[in-house]
Amino acid sequence: MKNQKKAYFFALATVLLWSTVASAFKISLRYISVVELLFFSTIFSVIVLAIILILQQKTALLVQTSARDWARGVLFGAINPFVYYLVLLQAYDLLPAQQAQPLNYTWAITLSLLSVPLLGHRLGGRDYVAIALCYFGVYVISTSGEILSFSFENPMGIGLALGSTILWAVYWILNTRDNREPVVGLFINFTCSIPMIGLVFLFTGGSLKIPYHGLLGAAYVGCFEMGISFVLWLMAMKYTESTAKIANLIFLSPFLSLIFIHVLVGEDIRRSSFVGLVLIVGGLVIQNRGK
Repeated sequence: MKNQKKAYFFALATVLLWSTVASAFKISLRYISVVELLFFSTIFSVIVLAIILILQQKTALLVQTSARDWARGVLFGAINPFVYYLVLLQAYDLLPAQQAQPLNYTWAITLSLLSVPLLGHRLGGRDYVAIALCYFGVYVISTSGEILSFSFENPMGIGLALGSTILWAVYWILNTRDNREPVVGLFINFTCSIPMIGLVFLFTGGSLKIPYHGLLGAAYVGCFEMGISFVLWLMAMKYTESTAKIANLIFLSPFLSLIFIHVLVGEDIRRSSFVGLVLIVGGLVIQNRGK
């Protein structure tokens, strides 16, 4: 049954959680390594998703899952969370959060570009304007506003942040062919990724004895970024009368995120970060209006 008030509630709750993620990444990485954060947060996410499946009475679907779907979980889990978060968290480790967060937000543009060769989609004039605007915003952020210098502050970090958008876009393109129940599929993906992440954890000297600040950060990332926010957004989609009514709320997230980055992480927000973000979101709005 549709209920727009409930849809707005779940959508805004999701946006609020998404807005805190960049700060949670950056604060957690002060106490633990990239691999340690990924390892522990994935474990927490699997626990939370298992609890959600029990509460939603969907555990029987796990028993009914075919070997082929579990094999698909290995492939999807290798992309997300394994490689995707490994790349994204490394970007956050190298860049200020106010730079990494907007760059990662361009994944929707990357999705449009990859949809051409992988899904046979065609780009229109509006798409090209959106792409140009978004990547000019990326350039402004990457050069810290010194657009005539053609000098990037941290090329490796910028490359990793943009590379994460490719991984995320590929993951969602593959999801268009995935007919598993969404929460069940996510649980399987994350469960299958734990052995892969565990091997990297062992070979990189990860420690099970980490500071409690780091453990709390991993718990927050695993529970809210990787688990609960996904389910809340599904609930918003279930109750909404029209996807368009909640889709635009997503654009609040990166601006709220800058506020949290300033207050919680302590970064002084640069003018270039804000201007670049406005350009990126402007491009996404143009693209979204064309759909």
